[in-house]
Amino acid sequence: MPLVVAQAAAPAAPPVAANPALSRGAAAPAPPSGLISVALLVPLSGPSAELGRAMLDAAQMALFDIGSERLVLLPKDSTGTPEGAQRAAAAALADGASLILGPVFSGSVAAVAPLATAAGVNVVAFSSDRAVARPGVFIMGFLFDQQLARVIRFAIERGLSRFAVLAPASQYGENVVRELRRETAATGSDFVDAVFYPADTRDTSEIAAIVRAFTNYDARRQALLAQRKWLAKQNDDVSREALRRLRRYDTLGATHFDAVLLPEGGARLLTIAPLLAYYDVDLTQVRLLGTSQWETAPLDREPALFGGWFAAPPPELRADFEARFEAIYGRPPLRLASLAYDAVALAGALVRLPGGPNFSTRMLTNAAGFRGVDGLFRFVADGTNERALAVLEVTRDGIVTVSAAPKRLAVF
Repeated sequence: MPLVVAQAAAPAAPPVAANPALSRGAAAPAPPSGLISVALLVPLSGPSAELGRAMLDAAQMALFDIGSERLVLLPKDSTGTPEGAQRAAAAALADGASLILGPVFSGSVAAVAPLATAAGVNVVAFSSDRAVARPGVFIMGFLFDQQLARVIRFAIERGLSRFAVLAPASQYGENVVRELRRETAATGSDFVDAVFYPADTRDTSEIAAIVRAFTNYDARRQALLAQRKWLAKQNDDVSREALRRLRRYDTLGATHFDAVLLPEGGARLLTIAPLLAYYDVDLTQVRLLGTSQWETAPLDREPALFGGWFAAPPPELRADFEARFEAIYGRPPLRLASLAYDAVALAGALVRLPGGPNFSTRMLTNAAGFRGVDGLFRFVADGTNERALAVLEVTRDGIVTVSAAPKRLAVF
């Protein structure tokens, strides 16, 4: 499905670009042959080669789908390192690339940026690190703060107000906690707790101890035992009936939160979520919240996640992309492969513009945005992006959309 330019919702804001020619909206110059070269910088060797191959395959799939005879894709091996990305970018620029797609990792993006800026070539990178975004260097990755804001505001609409977070002890985890504080303050809801666990530990007992303390399990357990003891001393039918009912419970008293943010994915998410239930958090009363990282875990395998909400790009179009990718290549795509598909489709859309190929900052920051397999998105002049996100719920039968992605992005 070729990416298309969305219908304009409002005039574009005045563009800001590192290169003066790009800020004027100049179209990328075509080689004498009339072909337009676009570089793709992905790790085709090294530890991340599997990811790079998936992204290259998705890029080639997009190239076939858009059917542009003028667009030439220049794949370059970034090796997953800053040094490799620099070499790849230099080779791409020497080969006449008019736009650079990639690289993936933030350190590599930072290494490529000066070369591209000096050459007057825009970069559309696959990173989700805001720190490497800048005018002329646009990041296409999924930004956690937008996802967090989307799911928190939806939760508030559904009546939740007391938010806590279990986060890895890392820069990412600290950023998540900071954003949750900011979002709760902005919405007038309550930030009640933040607990960190070692980001790289494989010791499940260590994580279990942290979750146990987070849930205040011991105090709630002692409260139950004390109540049972007191009721047992009473010699009346009402107390005996109350004692009988309490035998069904492990703890007494509600938790101090009604929503818990778990900004994790994969095996770590599948470790933490059931521990909350184990330590007697009533997940019919407490909602688990997440980000698109949840998509990296087999959610249907963990009942503790049923009923949980997370924000992510709308899944409908990506499902078609994933099915076609698997049919072509005989394996499912890695999650970030869709970014490469949309980036090449974007380049194809900009090559086919009525006025001729245009990779300028003015065109890339078109306020209406672009529609791809990960939904509607647009780049902002500072190099970041905005996406139209859905809120999804985990159910026993799969993922369902409980709040559809907006059809248009907000006016600048």
